[in-house]
Amino acid sequence: MTIAMTSATGPLVFITGASSGIGQALALRYYRRGWRLALVARRREAIDAWAAGQGLEAGRWASYRADVAVTDSIVGVAGECLAAQGVPEVVIACAGISVGIDTADRRDIDVLAESFAVNTVGMAATFHAFVEPMRQRGSGRLVGIASVAGIRGLPGHGAYCGSKAGAIAYCESLRGEMRGSGVKVVTLCPGYVDTPLTQRNRYGMPFLMTPDAFAGKAVAAIDAGVALRVIPWQMAVVARVMRLLPTALFDRLLAGRPRKHRRGES
Repeated sequence: MTIAMTSATGPLVFITGASSGIGQALALRYYRRGWRLALVARRREAIDAWAAGQGLEAGRWASYRADVAVTDSIVGVAGECLAAQGVPEVVIACAGISVGIDTADRRDIDVLAESFAVNTVGMAATFHAFVEPMRQRGSGRLVGIASVAGIRGLPGHGAYCGSKAGAIAYCESLRGEMRGSGVKVVTLCPGYVDTPLTQRNRYGMPFLMTPDAFAGKAVAAIDAGVALRVIPWQMAVVARVMRLLPTALFDRLLAGRPRKHRRGES
């Protein structure tokens, strides 16, 4: 853990996947609003370098090294955060991976398992240590970053679509569990955001957003405590259409669509 303890005050946000992309953009948004940051990633040194480059004030942020795919790793770091910085007002499970698969390839079954470990189980493990402290306090936001890709399955995207669909359903279940506690569960489904996860995609990405543009809309949704929001609104329209398309038509529309790179593909 990297932390400089001072008398800094302000609400606290805990963010996984904070070494790049959406996680970093969300961190900067909250920092500029006067919040304290608890930032988590496997590459903690990347967080520290980014924080130094941004000139973040000592005492208003801390970095932690954890792998959300390893339950004891992220649960342990959450405990460190509770001890060092207190109970967050907002927890954002942002860590994720996106890799194409071919079910006929044995190696890709391991990619599928890893995707669920990070994108679905890792989200639950991120929330775990904060559920009871937030419930006892009677307030808080547990925010799951899912994806429009969780709405329907895309060819070659079984690992990502399946794990994000699982994340959406998991958050819906958790929302029911937290009803009446004062703790809100917010599910955010980004469309295409210009991050390291999408920059190698070999297909069109309509309504592509910058991480900062996404973060602005995401923070507004978190403030409002919405149950689920697709960002941007244009992708919300696409998501509704995807849900309503008959299976045969959906399959025809996707026939021949370029697929996401599999692990090891150039």
